[in-house]
Amino acid sequence: MPTVTGSLALALVGAGQAVRVRVEDRLAPLGLTLRHLGALGHLSRRPDLSYSDLARRAGITAQSMHATVRQLQELGAITKATTGKGQRARLEVTPRGHELLAAVAAELDAIDGELFQNIGEDAKTQLKRALLELAFSPGGSADR
Repeated sequence: MPTVTGSLALALVGAGQAVRVRVEDRLAPLGLTLRHLGALGHLSRRPDLSYSDLARRAGITAQSMHATVRQLQELGAITKATTGKGQRARLEVTPRGHELLAAVAAELDAIDGELFQNIGEDAKTQLKRALLELAFSPGGSADR
């Protein structure tokens, strides 16, 4: 195990990369990527989001988000409903999309169990709180 010296920021980057790989490996058999999961999760909570809204939240171009949405449509995870001429398409999560989100939740629970099996509940709660504070601080990733 590495020693507890050096930059905390770099330690977070390294941990983030390791966790990202683990999550991506579990998403792949479901036909999903982290980008797919982000779009699907946002739409499940806010079905009124546009392609541009989703792209901004993901930090990508609207064109890239169109490709992501098209892939989710091919998976049967979302549908695109048009409400009339000149109105924007409404993106909706399908029952298959909700099944995928439930499967992802189970995979994430399993990953949490693997990663944090040797950490007590209090330490997990403190870690989660600290990471959320970091993400939602001014200039944090949740600010985008």
